[in-house]
Amino acid sequence: MEEENGYVGSSTSNLETSKAERSVWLMKCPLVVSKSWQNHPPSQPLAKVVLSLDPLHADDPSALQFTMEMAGTDAVNMPKTYSLNMFKDFVPMCVFSETSQGGKVAMEGKVEHKFDMKPHGENIEEYGKLCRERTNKSMIKNRQIQVIDNDRGVLMRPMPGMIGLVSSNSKDKKKTQPVKQTDTKRTRRDRGELEDIMFKLFERQPNWALKQLVQETDQPAQFLKEILNELCVYNKRGANQGTYELKPEYKKSVVEDTNAE
Repeated sequence: MEEENGYVGSSTSNLETSKAERSVWLMKCPLVVSKSWQNHPPSQPLAKVVLSLDPLHADDPSALQFTMEMAGTDAVNMPKTYSLNMFKDFVPMCVFSETSQGGKVAMEGKVEHKFDMKPHGENIEEYGKLCRERTNKSMIKNRQIQVIDNDRGVLMRPMPGMIGLVSSNSKDKKKTQPVKQTDTKRTRRDRGELEDIMFKLFERQPNWALKQLVQETDQPAQFLKEILNELCVYNKRGANQGTYELKPEYKKSVVEDTNAE
């Protein structure tokens, strides 16, 4: 290793160390703050840090209070003021940078203080609204299922159990293998809708085997078991061995609904 004019390295790569002793603050900030700073004009200040000190306890490190006031924040419900909680113990760290062109690496300084950033007390309500909005957006389903009227596209994709593609105009049909019922992927229905279907099936007959219910409802067996464990009892012995029947409380409600109709 060689050190000359603030550079340390080998003949192939150099590490610029002129700022190695500079003090740097490391801060963990919320995602909304990070996005706001990325869109902030580089010529304008990001925020202002206010340091408060209790003169009666000047020697007490906990008497120091750091507050950050955001500059030019226009986001809706985004807090303007944040409390900076200083970490007392953390692993010694250094900050490095690398240019996009040339790959030059430089040491930018040593981490002197590490902070955790959270909304100030007076902004908690605004931050709560922001979190709820973010949660609601994440729950919106962007993907939609659309039923296509014509089924010509079926001929363009392989079906389960088929060897090769089958053309409607082809004279030589490819041999098909029997498709097992378990190979067909079933789409789950809404839980409430499926429960209504189950009640109607048990109105038709009191006992059902799992295989029969899978065929009647066209639902995954595991999903059906979850519903059956809530609504039914499983007969392990007797004349109806291996079948499900409604629990007594649900039998009563089904009878009442039938009489009401």
